[in-house]
Amino acid sequence: MKQINISEVRKYVINNIGYFHSSRLRNLKRLKLKQVLKRKNPYLFKAKNILTAHDFVKTLLDAYLSSQEETLFGDFLEGLSIYINEKVYSGKKSSAEGVDLEFDKDGIRYIVSIKSGPNWGNSSQIKKMRDNFNKAKRVLRTSKSSLNIVAINGCCYGIDNKPDKGDYFKYCGQKFWELISGNTDLYVRIIEPLGYKAKEKNEEFIEEYAQIINKFTLEFSQDFCKDGKIDWEALVRFNSYVSDIKRK
Repeated sequence: MKQINISEVRKYVINNIGYFHSSRLRNLKRLKLKQVLKRKNPYLFKAKNILTAHDFVKTLLDAYLSSQEETLFGDFLEGLSIYINEKVYSGKKSSAEGVDLEFDKDGIRYIVSIKSGPNWGNSSQIKKMRDNFNKAKRVLRTSKSSLNIVAINGCCYGIDNKPDKGDYFKYCGQKFWELISGNTDLYVRIIEPLGYKAKEKNEEFIEEYAQIINKFTLEFSQDFCKDGKIDWEALVRFNSYVSDIKRK
C-alpha cells in the first residue's frame, strides 16, 4: 500500500473535471424540445398544476438535465475512484461485466461496482449486480480456487448503516473512499478541487440554458398552447399516441 498524494488527486481532478462541464454544455446545445417531451411524463406535469409555457419548459428541462448530469458526474467519479485506487493498491479497471474496479488488499481480492449514491437502483437492478458479482467470482476462481473475494457496491456519497448485504457489502461515502484509498479523510479532501473553474463554466452554461428556455418556450407555445392555455390533450397525444399505420 502507498499513501495517496492529495496533490496528485487535485491534479487529476483539475485535468479531468473539464470533461464533465464540456459534456454538460454540449448535451444542452444538442437538445430538441420534442425529443425531451417524448421522454417525460405529461400526466405528472398536469398533476403539478403547471399553467404557463415557461414554467412547463423550465420544469421539463430541469428534470431532464438533473438526470443527465447525475450520469455524467457519476462517470467522472468512477474514473477518479479507479485513478486513486491504482495509485494506492495498484487496482485496475475490471473487465468483468458490471464490475468497475478490482484490487488486492490484505490478502483479499475486492471487486467493486461503483455508483454515485446509495439509492441508485430497483430490485431487478440490484439482482443484476448480484448476478454480475457471482459470475465474476466464478471466473476469478477458475485460475485460483482459494482466492478470497469480497464484492463491494461502492457509493461515492451517502450513508448505509447496514453494509452487510449477505453476498456483498455496500460501502457509501467515507467508508467507500477509505476502502479504495486507505485515507479516512479523502472524502472531504476531494471536494475543494471539484470547484476548479466552476464559476466560469457555470456562467457559460447558464447563458446557453437561458437561450434554450426562451427558444423552447416559444416552440412549446406555438405547438402545444391554444388560446393562451396549455393544450394538454395535444401534448398527451404527441407523447403517447401511436397511429394505426405505425401499429401495423
